[in-house]
Amino acid sequence: MLFIKNNKFIGNITYSAVDKQKRITIFNNQKLKIRKKGGVGNIMEITITRDYDEMSKVSAQIIAQEIQRKHDLVLGLATGDTPIGTYKELVRIHKEEGLDFSKVKSFNLDEYLGLAPLHKNSYNYFMWENLFKHININPENVYIPQGNIKDPEQFCTWYETQIKKVGGIDLQILGIGADGHIAFNEPGSSFASRTRIKALYKQTIEDNARFFDKMEDVPRFAITIGIGTILEAKKTLLIANGKKKADVCAQFIEGPVTSQITATALQLHSYVNIVLDKDAASKLKRTEYYNWVRDNKHLIQKEIGR
Repeated sequence: MLFIKNNKFIGNITYSAVDKQKRITIFNNQKLKIRKKGGVGNIMEITITRDYDEMSKVSAQIIAQEIQRKHDLVLGLATGDTPIGTYKELVRIHKEEGLDFSKVKSFNLDEYLGLAPLHKNSYNYFMWENLFKHININPENVYIPQGNIKDPEQFCTWYETQIKKVGGIDLQILGIGADGHIAFNEPGSSFASRTRIKALYKQTIEDNARFFDKMEDVPRFAITIGIGTILEAKKTLLIANGKKKADVCAQFIEGPVTSQITATALQLHSYVNIVLDKDAASKLKRTEYYNWVRDNKHLIQKEIGR
């Protein structure tokens, strides 16, 4: 990658460069606007929790605070094992503390191509079972890719249009695959990609086989929101747990930006929250620094005027 500043070549670097005058990030000769008001630079806040339960509660509180701040929040949602605890905690907050989802709009990241919405392994079924039927969200405000649509390419275009119509996603929730993918953006996916059909990588198929009766039943394709769409979300929240995610978490947080680990694209985003349990964080090299930032957040906010 080239480090460009004031249109002059400086040298080869791993990360993006920030032009402080124009408040833009230059990456692979593409300019990405910095969305954060009142300053220059990206926010990547990393919280390391004791265990899965605490990770779920911390991430749910982040989501709840965003909904309380903006009642008509546009929320991007993920599926899989990791967010189940987060959704369970959101349901508790709704029932016991009155968190109101009535004006919230939601867009799910992905869906298996070929599965009907009511199929037990569809992500539509997952979302209703684990979250939607337990809260007061308006069904008309729920958007989930439809896996058995007749014209999936046309549907992908329509889905992107719906996201734009509501002003984009305010908070995008993400998990991470064992190979570093976010949504179904498999290794090698373009950082400019949009909602599209994606062929699933062998490891992804094998990882997801546990949800199906046999390997042959696992879909080989999916509809997925693209990395370019994810990077346009105003804020992102990635959650991960377990030792099996330790290597890839270290790679996407502290390693070089690469399309072979699509989660590294988040290093280019202007506002990222990462919540890990201690096992998922066990391969990080700068945990002492991340913990210091967490414990002194009030000082940092005072310094930058937030």
